[in-house]
Amino acid sequence: MPDTITIAIDGPAGAGKGTLARRLADYYHLALLDTGLTYRAVAHMLIDKGWPLDDVAHAIEAAKLVDLGHLDRKVLSAHAVGEAASKVAVIPDVRKILVEKQRQFARSPQGAVLDGRDIGTVVCPDADVKLYVTASAEVRAQRRLAEIEANGGTADFAGILADIERRDERDTGRADSPLRPADDAHLLDTSEMDIEAAFSAARDIVDRVLGS
Repeated sequence: MPDTITIAIDGPAGAGKGTLARRLADYYHLALLDTGLTYRAVAHMLIDKGWPLDDVAHAIEAAKLVDLGHLDRKVLSAHAVGEAASKVAVIPDVRKILVEKQRQFARSPQGAVLDGRDIGTVVCPDADVKLYVTASAEVRAQRRLAEIEANGGTADFAGILADIERRDERDTGRADSPLRPADDAHLLDTSEMDIEAAFSAARDIVDRVLGS
């Protein structure tokens, strides 16, 4: 096994890539970065300061100020921040700034796991292992609904599904770094898997690639 490992994990919202990234980082003792949080941090800063989400100059300023070592997942996981982040993420200069910060993180001495939408294609095209984690939109919507209800909230399945489909369309249709599998990515469809099965499958892929 190499001394330093970079694992790139891409896929749409709700497919389980974040959970797999955390499990793999822990298992292989690697640094972890959810790159989606970097865009959420920019969006949160814009919202917090009352700046319009389409204000390019302020979005660029916010991107420069984002500290990858201090990303508060609890704050940044708010639904409104996620919606705003999808809009901020289409600004090319914001992406350019954050991608460079993400690449610096990927060079962590102990190796790193990065998950997002364009890790294997743009951020770390030379990653040792690339996973593209996906699941049907219906399954992802059901998982999101279960998560909301488990936390004591209520939501409408049809609304969640529509929201996921809109985000998928934005992510796959944007001109800059659209969501798509890298040519050499290993596809992992978690539609019929629980987290343990998905983790086992992902670990098998990583071990096979690193051992080859």
